[in-house]
Amino acid sequence: MVRRPVAWVTAIVLFVEAVGIALVNWFMGVVVDRQDMSLAGLDPDVMSTSSKVAGLLFGLYFALCGFTALRVGLRDRAPAGLGRILLISAAVVHALLGAFTVGLVGWGAFAFMMVVLGLIVLIFMTYDRREAAVADAKPDGGPADGGGAPVVPSPAAPSAT
Repeated sequence: MVRRPVAWVTAIVLFVEAVGIALVNWFMGVVVDRQDMSLAGLDPDVMSTSSKVAGLLFGLYFALCGFTALRVGLRDRAPAGLGRILLISAAVVHALLGAFTVGLVGWGAFAFMMVVLGLIVLIFMTYDRREAAVADAKPDGGPADGGGAPVVPSPAAPSAT
């Protein structure tokens, strides 16, 4: 079906994004270090180091989210516990980054953020639907036919006599 390929594509995209974020922040740190200029009295070395550290932390965060998506694809089960929290937080981060990038970078970056957001949400939608169907199945192993609730007949309409 579509569950595993979506999880694998999401994992690949998150791994690529992790490397990209780390490289962009590292590059910005190198640029700040070489300019040797101060911004509002801040030390350039501190700005350079903090940019590099932030890039590495964000890169590790996205790589961990990618590992979670990869694990979902390999196990063919919905994320649970910390993995679920990581993917939900990644979806929120991509929604916020999409809102910021539309004004700062442009519509292309916004579209990329929304595609990644859609992939993460699609992981939750496809796996939750499958597990809900398994939970609705009859205990005797029969097919799911609405949860197996007893049918209550409707009261008879009053007669006109």
